Amino acid sequence: MAEHPIKSLMDITMEKIRQMVDSNTIIGNPISMPDGITVLPVSKVTFGFASGGSDLPTKTTKDLFGGGSGAGVTISPVAFLVIQPGGNVRLMQLSDTSNNIDRALGLMPEMMDKITALVKKQPKETSEENKE
Repeated sequence: MAEHPIKSLMDITMEKIRQMVDSNTIIGNPISMPDGITVLPVSKVTFGFASGGSDLPTKTTKDLFGGGSGAGVTISPVAFLVIQPGGNVRLMQLSDTSNNIDRALGLMPEMMDKITALVKKQPKETSEENKE
């Protein structure tokens, strides 16, 4: 039995979607800055796909087929991952549409860096006060 025309139609459409949307679309290629900072763009990718067809009745022995397919892709930048030379990583969101929990989680690495710096700084100050 010969391959149905809808199969080749769907295969071509899915192959084109694979070419458009890969892992580099979601987490972009790294951008290196002169001061050693590396920036990774993060995007939200949404896509839809539809396909359909119909065998048409005919009075001849030739099979008639009508069909079509389509896809839509939306790529929206949502954030940047900023990697500093010391190993510090920050997430910089582009839109503020997230809820409070998402914002708090996004600020967590920055808060931890500040708390760590504060804890490291306090013992030195107290030891200097004891010397006086």
